[in-house]
Amino acid sequence: MATATQTISTKKNIRLTAEKLFRERGYAAIGMRELAKEVGIEAPSIYNHYKSKDALLKEICFGIAEQFFKAIDAIKEEDKPAKKLRAYIKAHVAVIANNIEASSVFFHEWMFLEEPSLAQFKKMRHEYEQKFREVIEKGVKKGDFKKINTKLAVFTIFSALNATYDLYRTNERLSTDQIGEEIADLLLKGVKA
Repeated sequence: MATATQTISTKKNIRLTAEKLFRERGYAAIGMRELAKEVGIEAPSIYNHYKSKDALLKEICFGIAEQFFKAIDAIKEEDKPAKKLRAYIKAHVAVIANNIEASSVFFHEWMFLEEPSLAQFKKMRHEYEQKFREVIEKGVKKGDFKKINTKLAVFTIFSALNATYDLYRTNERLSTDQIGEEIADLLLKGVKA
């Protein structure tokens, strides 16, 4: 009989292996049988930990979403929109840096979530992006930022941030903090008044 520790580590191993395979070959290309084989367990055993491949994808995507929210919610209240936006950017990059495989799945495979998870995921993503929009809108109102299209600004910010996991696959030897600072510098130059 497996102990609680073995069960937890097997479940974690399944998730980590899924993150790697989903990142390398895509969610649609990986079956539960293949995943079980990679983990080194019998195919039916995988269902003791995850009732479906969708449940596994949901855990990965919602787990990263939760980390993004926790990271920016932990930022202290800040009156200066530029400082707050910088802190949000750095927090977002840190979550990606600490979860390279899962972040890649989060960014590229979420559309395979089944309903109602897909609708919940889209709602969470909108709420998260809204936090960035609010900071930019506040900066525009205070005169700290240019009068810009907030939706376009947030789209640009996330386009830049969400590709940072690729930096960790290159020979670039920048720290997470360096990457966050430099991206924040570049993006804030575009919005500052």
